[in-house]
Amino acid sequence: MEWSDLRILLAIAREGTLGAAARSLGQTQPTMGRRLRALESALGQTLFQRTSDGFVLTEEGTLVVRHAERMEQEVLAFQRELAGQHQELEGLLRLTSSDWFGAHVLPPVLAEFSRAHPRVTLELLTDTRFLSLARREADLAFRIRPFDEPDVVSRKLLRMPYGLYIKQGMPPPKAGDGAGASLITMDQAFGDMPDVAWLQAHYPNAIVAFRSNAREVHARLCAQGAGMAVLPRPLGDATPGIERIETREEPPSRDTWIGYHRDLRRLARLRALIDLVIDRLAAD
Repeated sequence: MEWSDLRILLAIAREGTLGAAARSLGQTQPTMGRRLRALESALGQTLFQRTSDGFVLTEEGTLVVRHAERMEQEVLAFQRELAGQHQELEGLLRLTSSDWFGAHVLPPVLAEFSRAHPRVTLELLTDTRFLSLARREADLAFRIRPFDEPDVVSRKLLRMPYGLYIKQGMPPPKAGDGAGASLITMDQAFGDMPDVAWLQAHYPNAIVAFRSNAREVHARLCAQGAGMAVLPRPLGDATPGIERIETREEPPSRDTWIGYHRDLRRLARLRALIDLVIDRLAAD
């Protein structure tokens, strides 16, 4: 049995399919299947039930995963600690943020950092999922809610204003309940967002024309005249073809938080980037 085989076991257990697990580890699906069969053969146990919906852990597989997760925690802990001792301003830093924040807020700061430290490679992952700092899926994360993971150092970075936007030249909705207006809003998985409740409260009779989990999509649809959208001001103000509507009550603003694992607190290149981000973006 090899640790690399246990990483494959954990990836399949988390992703549910060989294809998704292969993509998460940067391997091919046939390789994943072959390594899994070798592991099951070495253990003399069937670790997954193969179903039409994917791979489901057997009782034996659940037992092995439990131990493999503890091994993974130890491996990741010493990797983070070793990385935290490295003082050279070179190497890789992996960041994660939402799509619009990565496209409209971070680029000037990241470009400035790259000019100052050309030997550091920055990798930005825009994802609706909260990537794990403990598993080093990311070294630095920007989120719209406080971090609740253990061993994460975090702080509130800024307060982001939002606005209500419509295609340029289109008449704004008449005062009232929004009857006859169309809305572009978050999908049901993000239905608890404050701006979703704000739209429902201010335009209860408007038609929800489109839903998406990507603010960038909201902005593009709004520019096509598909409806009104609540957008972060940096995204809305930078999108051609749309304009902000003056409203009696502004849409709710959101806090943005920054966080990293405490084991990386002595990583010089991460510290340098955090200092620059706070200097350029933090609210007074």
